[in-house]
Amino acid sequence: MIKYLGSKRVLIPAIAGLLGNIPDSRSIIDLFSGTSRVGCALKSIGWRVVSNDWNHYARTLAMSHVVFDSDRLAEATTILDHLRQVAPVDGWFTETYCRKSRYFTPENGARIEGIRQAIDQLDLDDELRCVALTSLMEAADRVDSTVGVQMAYLKSWAPRALQPLQLRDPEPLPRSPHGKAEAHRLEAREAAATLEADVAYLDPPYNQHKYLGNYHIWETLVLWDQPEVYGVACKRIECQSRRSDFNSRPGIRAAMEQMVEQLSARYLLVSFNNEGYIDRSEMEQILSSRGPVQTLSRPHPRYVGAKIGIHDPSGRKVGKVSHVKNIEHLFLVGEVSISDELLQEVGLTREHSLL
Repeated sequence: MIKYLGSKRVLIPAIAGLLGNIPDSRSIIDLFSGTSRVGCALKSIGWRVVSNDWNHYARTLAMSHVVFDSDRLAEATTILDHLRQVAPVDGWFTETYCRKSRYFTPENGARIEGIRQAIDQLDLDDELRCVALTSLMEAADRVDSTVGVQMAYLKSWAPRALQPLQLRDPEPLPRSPHGKAEAHRLEAREAAATLEADVAYLDPPYNQHKYLGNYHIWETLVLWDQPEVYGVACKRIECQSRRSDFNSRPGIRAAMEQMVEQLSARYLLVSFNNEGYIDRSEMEQILSSRGPVQTLSRPHPRYVGAKIGIHDPSGRKVGKVSHVKNIEHLFLVGEVSISDELLQEVGLTREHSLL
């Protein structure tokens, strides 16, 4: 899967462990699905997953990793074998993201561009198209020259950027025994008012950083619309105008309250960290309108910028980061019994309980 800010990879055992204790539940809404790492893990243990995210690239990833089932693997590998043979194309994408900016070498950029054009020339259904796009997106991610986000690129090529682009076959999972997965592209509150499942998993943005700005190239790669771009980073122009209340300190509480109220789910599991715009006590207050709340936590690495330090526009290191870890809270809402043995097994601490 692609490198992603806020990935819950290390929290998946804890998330799966908590969800496994929820009674009589078979389906889950992943309301801010991102790379679908959580949704994929839950599908692998039998949940029927209903994914949602506002970004086109995220829905594409969900279609590939969660909706696409293993019984169609042979179809996908045939398509990818064809795409591996297409000729490079040195056009708008290569000029924009390899010369005007330096996210990829021109050689890899032309390979990306050739494959992307070839995908549009094939007569593919939605699932197969998303599998092809995901394979390309993830191949490009393995040869990019960034620190993991597309706010900027490195001055010198990262060693991985000098490797040749290679498409990999997918590794789809069998369909859940409880039904076919789904993937939607809705604003979170619209999704909350529309989608239904036994459980809702919420991992909303917690500060001002918008995922569209951090991963604008993937949005362009999926849409293939040659957007107007701006700045050294060549971001899509819509990064300047698209706003979400979940990225706003004044707006996030009301947005969260509205979303929680609208959800059609009997249980909620919310991931949010201690550096977010909503503090722990506020989140507990918001969630308590839906039932008893248990607050569990564990240390979690901060974003990649905390590791590389603070730099001025010229790249000179000018400051020292105060800390490289934060606290990730998991708020479990509903009548669910969680043993101390389970918490110890998955590395969680019981912070608070409103039972």
